[in-house]
Parts: sequence; structure tokens; C-alpha cells
Amino acid sequence: MNIIKKSRPTATRPEDQRLSIGSTFAYGFQHVLTMYGGIIAPPLIIGAAAGMSAQDIGLLIAACLFVGGLATILQTVGIRFFGSQLPLVQGVSFAGVSTMVAIVHGGGGIQAVFGSVIAASLIGLLITPLFSKIIKFFPPVVTGTVITTIGLTLMPVAANWAMGGNKAAPNYGSMANIGLAAATMGIVLLLSKVGNAAISRLSILLAMVLGTGIAFAFGMADFSKVGQGEIVAFPTPFAFGPPTFEIAAIISMLIVILVTLTETSADIIAVGEIVGTKVDSKRIGDGLRADMLSSAISPLFNSFTQSAFAQNVGLVAITGVKSRFVVSAGGLILVILGLLPVLGRVVAAVPTPVLGGAGVVLFGTVAASGIRTLSKVEYRNNMNLIIVAASIGFGMIPIAAPAFYDQFPSWFSTIFHSGISSAAVMAILLNLLFNHLKAGNSDNQSVFVAGTERIVREEDLQCLADGDRFEGGKLIDCDGKEVPIQAGSKSDH
Repeated sequence: MNIIKKSRPTATRPEDQRLSIGSTFAYGFQHVLTMYGGIIAPPLIIGAAAGMSAQDIGLLIAACLFVGGLATILQTVGIRFFGSQLPLVQGVSFAGVSTMVAIVHGGGGIQAVFGSVIAASLIGLLITPLFSKIIKFFPPVVTGTVITTIGLTLMPVAANWAMGGNKAAPNYGSMANIGLAAATMGIVLLLSKVGNAAISRLSILLAMVLGTGIAFAFGMADFSKVGQGEIVAFPTPFAFGPPTFEIAAIISMLIVILVTLTETSADIIAVGEIVGTKVDSKRIGDGLRADMLSSAISPLFNSFTQSAFAQNVGLVAITGVKSRFVVSAGGLILVILGLLPVLGRVVAAVPTPVLGGAGVVLFGTVAASGIRTLSKVEYRNNMNLIIVAASIGFGMIPIAAPAFYDQFPSWFSTIFHSGISSAAVMAILLNLLFNHLKAGNSDNQSVFVAGTERIVREEDLQCLADGDRFEGGKLIDCDGKEVPIQAGSKSDH
């Protein structure tokens, strides 16, 4: 007799949820709006440093949108060995902007930048197995610290957007800009309170649309340039000439790649925590390989290093939409924007203060998610509070004082100028020192931890009998008699 074995149903991962086509692309477009300012900033800065014309800088921007979209699709959909299959938006990493500008000013030009990105990314692809093994060194005390720091380090970005984005502009920091940002933020909060789940989840997108409408009504949004330029344009491979390979530039870019690997590892773990899905060393390795492959190929289409965008991690947290296919749709929209510059110009017309108002809520949500993770950490009889305190404090240094590392060697400055990387490195090292290398650890809590809660010594408890209790500040035994309390000298404490 044949016995038919019923296969056990496979549990659906939260990130595998499928929504309707309309909802998928609406939420995906929300992701695009959230990261649009961040993805176009690097090509603007690098192109200006290279002395490019406005038309050439426009080509750089289109290329970055196109490649970012392809990289996002690879990361979210995934193929064997490549892609974490998590809702992570990919784009040009801002971590390498200063290094790329230095390469341009060093005489290598944009071609040396492209060559260094290709070579360093291929090296990064080879060393990803090393980074994928660090998952065991990311307990909640580390992940919570990193997620919190991601949110905190992004707040200056939101503030800059709210003030206008361009410090050289005469209206930078004006009440009009900040008022527009405040109005957008208020709309986000009001829509989030609406009982309709769809409206609540689309609160960021709807607030940006309404905020842009308000800006247009007050003459703060300019759509006059939308019709200027080409409607359709495919990125021309090596449009600025073939890449050149300079040893010094490659070494400098390799440091950027190490920072990118660190930040992307943190983002993968952070979004896994927010989504509530398992993230193991294999998944981290697949995500990092997708990063490095995208970065190695991107110069072919005139783009730069690719990495996960931390601000979109906040969007996942605030909307509760965990589907990776939503982000895949966002990647497709980015590809279309890269092929249709006219659509890119429409999105670019969204006033920066509108992005800033939404960003305050978005980035704050990332920090709040990290605090929620830290609330699960055990702080008694260990050094976890010191790990959190020192790591977040260390991560805030480059945010509070951007010039802090200017006198340090360039390789050190590149790594630690990122608050996220600083906090991640410190949290990992301190977790290793206190929770893995336990030799020399005290059995007692740190003096800093001891000051945060009431502590009763074990020897004091041994003096109490069953039924003893405190009433009105007096110690009463089980027979109802007061037990005298002998005052100790200061040297006893």
C-alpha cells in the first residue's frame, strides 16, 4: 500500500507578502520619493567637482537612477548567491563622495573614479564571505545600537532638507521653508491617525503630494523645467571615456568599500529586525555580493558604488509594509526614471523642504525602532549599558562635529566620518571585549550601571527571615515585632 506523505506547509516570510499591483507601485513610488534626494546628491557633487556641464551632470543623475533601480531589483528579487531578498532600496553610496572628489581633484578625473570603483568593488566581492560571518557578533545590544544610530545620523539630513537643502541659497533656513516642512510633517501625522489602513500606510507619499501642492500654491515649487531636455534617453556605456586604474585611487576606494560593506551589513540586519524575519550569515553574504556586483558593473553605465539606503529602512518601519516586491516596484520606477529623464525632472521638482518634513518622521522612526530593540536587552550584571552608551556617543561625534577627524589619516577619516560605521565598529568591538572575551570581567556591575537602578546585596538578603516585611519605614518580623536597624558608617558603603 502506498502511503502518501503530506508535505508540511512552508511558513510565508513577512517580506514575501504580495499586494495588489496598484498598492505595490504606490508604495514603491513612496520609496523612490524618500530616497530621491539622496541618490541625486552624489552625482551632483562629483559632476560639479569634475567641472562637468549641466547636461553631463544630468547624464550622471540619469545613470545613477538607472543603475540604482537595477541594483534594487537584484537585491530584492535575488538570484542564487546574489540578493538578500529583503525590502532594501539600493543607490549611490554617499560614503564615497569625498573620496571620489579627492580622486577627481588629484588629476585622475572621472575616469579614475570609475576605474577605482570597478577594481575596489571586485576586491570587495572576494572578501564578502568574511563579512557574512559576523552575524553572531550582532546580538540585540549591537543591532539596537546601530539601528538607533542610523536614525540619529540621518536627522541632520532631514533638517538640511527642511531648511531648503542648498546652504548657498538666500532663502536657506527661511520661515517659509521650515513652515512648508512643518506643514508636510503635520500632514504625515494627521494621515497616520486616519482609521483607513491604506491612507495611513501611504501617509508619506500623500503628504509629499499635498506638501508639493501647498508649495506650488505659494510659488515655492517650480515645474517650468520639466519640459526641457530629452524625454527618453538610454545611458550610454562609458559615456565619459574608458576607466583608468590608478593604485592610489583604488586603495582609497577600497576603504570606501569596507565602509559600504559595514553599513550594508548593518542595514540588512536592521531591516530584518524591523520586518521580523530571520537574517543569517548566508543572507548577509548574498546581500553584500549583490552590493559589490552592482558596484562593479555601475561604472559601465557611468554610475558609482551602490549600497542600501538607510532612510528607506525607516519607511518600512513607519508604514509597516514589509513586502520586498514593493521595493522591487520602486526599483523598476527608478529604472524608468533613468530611461525617462522627463519623469525624473517631475520628481526633482518636489521641493526639498517637503522631503525634510517627511524625513523628520521617517528618520525618527528608524531611531525609535532601534530603541525598541534595545529595550529587549538585559542590562543587569553585565556591561551592556556601557556598550550602548559608548557606541552611540562615538557614533554621534562626526554628526556633532563634522570636522572632528579632519586631521586624522585619510583612511581613518573615511571610515569613522560615517556615524553609522563608527557606532557599528565600536559596538562590535565592545561586545567582543565584554561579552565574548570575558577574562578580567568583574562579577559586579559597572559603577555606571549600578547607578541606574536599586540594588540589594545578597548578604543583606540572607539576614532576612521568611515573613519579614517593611511597614512605614520600619522592618517588621514574622511575629509582628520591629527589628532594630543598625546604622552603618560611611566606610561600609
